[in-house]
Amino acid sequence: MASASFLSTIGKRLEGKVAIVTGGASGIGEAIAKLFSEHGAKVVIADVQDELGNSVINALGGSSNSIYIHCDVTNEDHVQEAVDRTIATFGKLDIMICNAGICDETKSRIIDNTKADFERVLSINVTGVFLSMKHAARVMVPTRSGCIISTASVSSTVGAAASHAYCSSKHAVLGLTKNLAVELGQFGIRVNCLSPYAMVTPLATKVIGLENEELENAMSAVGNLKGATLKVDDVAKAALFLASDDAQYISGHNLFIDGGFTVCNPGLGMFKYPES
Repeated sequence: MASASFLSTIGKRLEGKVAIVTGGASGIGEAIAKLFSEHGAKVVIADVQDELGNSVINALGGSSNSIYIHCDVTNEDHVQEAVDRTIATFGKLDIMICNAGICDETKSRIIDNTKADFERVLSINVTGVFLSMKHAARVMVPTRSGCIISTASVSSTVGAAASHAYCSSKHAVLGLTKNLAVELGQFGIRVNCLSPYAMVTPLATKVIGLENEELENAMSAVGNLKGATLKVDDVAKAALFLASDDAQYISGHNLFIDGGFTVCNPGLGMFKYPES
C-alpha cells in the first residue's frame, strides 16, 4: 500500500513549481497564492499592500517557501525586480499570475468619466499585465517552458457589466492573452486568462457598495446558475487547473467562471419554467 507521504506528494499538482502572484495580498490573488502553496508551489506575492502581503506569507509558512515583494505593476523597474528576486531566491519562474487590478466607480454617462480615472484603471489593469507578461517571458523563453495566467472578467466579452474603463481593460487583457499565446507557443509556454463573474472580494464590496452576504444575494439574483455561489476559491481552483500539467495543451484560452452568465440573454426570457 502506498504511504501517506507518497499519496500526499502525488496529490500536489504544482510540486516543485515557482509562481509569482501579482495582487496576491488579498481577494482572488490571495486565494490563488494559498491554493498554489497547498499544492507544493513556492509562491512570491507581488503587491503594494505590504501589511496584508506579509500576513499572507506568514500564513503560508514563512520565507522557506514564499516571499513578499513590494511591487507596483505600473512601474517596470518594480516588475523586473520582482522577477529577478524570484529567480535569485528560488532559481526559476514557472508560473506568472497577472492578477493585480482595480475598478473605478461606474458612471452611466461617458461624459461624466474623467480621463485621469480612465487612464488609472488602464495603467494597472492593462499596462501592469503587459509588464508582468513581458518580464515573465524574459526568463521563460530561455528555458522554453512556463505558464502565464491573467485575471480578466466577464467584462472581457460582454458590455454593461462594469465601467467603461474596466470593460476596456479586460477586453485588452484578453487581446494580450491571445497575442502572447501565439508568440510564446513556439517556446512551449502557455498563456491563458480567467474570466470570473462577480463575487465577494475587497475590490467588489468597495465598488459595488454592498457587504458580503448582500453582494452575494444581489449577484445570485441576476446570475444564471442557481444553487451555487461563486467564491474566490472557485477562481483559484480554475487557476490551479490552468497552471497544472492537466492543462498541458490549453493555450490562448479565456476560461469563464460565470455559471453561464455570458451565454445568456435574459431579455429574451427563454426557457423559463412556470412557477409552481
